[in-house]
Amino acid sequence: MNERLRSALAQCGVSPVELATACEVDPKTVTRWLGGRLPHARHRWNVARHLKVDEDFLWPQTRPQSGQASGPGTGLVATYPDRASVPREMWLSLLLDAEQGIDVLVFSGTFFAQSNPRIAAMLAQRAAAGVRVRLCFGDPQGRAVAIRGREEGIGDALAAKIGASLTYYRPLLGTPGCEIRLHDTTLYNSLFRYDDDLLVNPHVWGQPASANPLLHLQKGGDLGWFGGYASSFDAVWDSARPWTDDAQGDQSRGWQD
Repeated sequence: MNERLRSALAQCGVSPVELATACEVDPKTVTRWLGGRLPHARHRWNVARHLKVDEDFLWPQTRPQSGQASGPGTGLVATYPDRASVPREMWLSLLLDAEQGIDVLVFSGTFFAQSNPRIAAMLAQRAAAGVRVRLCFGDPQGRAVAIRGREEGIGDALAAKIGASLTYYRPLLGTPGCEIRLHDTTLYNSLFRYDDDLLVNPHVWGQPASANPLLHLQKGGDLGWFGGYASSFDAVWDSARPWTDDAQGDQSRGWQD
């Protein structure tokens, strides 16, 4: 429960329905916020402004860790010292609140599925609601995965991790609105985009992505970072090949055996 938000509403004499109207969201969304779900950055800012309290007070877990500027106009919402520091609730909130598109670019992204075993069902639900879902994983047969595996000191284990990760997403094959591709590209960042929110996980040489910082960007900021990273996703996506039933049978049989 977000007791700080509940207390702020009570002190201001604002009902959840009134807050929903002010933020232009469904009252059920405010109920989820009160239950602990982390709102989108734009909603957090609107709530804080409407209740005349600091955003950091209502959601201290989003406080920038590096002293970087954040808030409306900068494009940089928050920074985290490593990917594990990002609250699980935020990953879920961004996914469930997406209305237009969900884009994921990783090598294996094992944590993405293992932290939420229902990920395929949730993505299918978002696709059924009209959200375009694009998932791009490293090609376990590709050169880029082999190089990255050697750099991290895990060798062929990275290819095996990709195979393990893909098993979670097999139910999405053939699902309207969902597409999965495999890339053979050097990744400088893992990318997770939900509409106008983009999580950028830089890759440091020789270290797993989980040990590296994460930037939370929002579209429309003056820094222009969002557009650059979003364009890089599109470039990799365009060069990647579809992961299909045929590809599964020909190239990934060993992943399950």
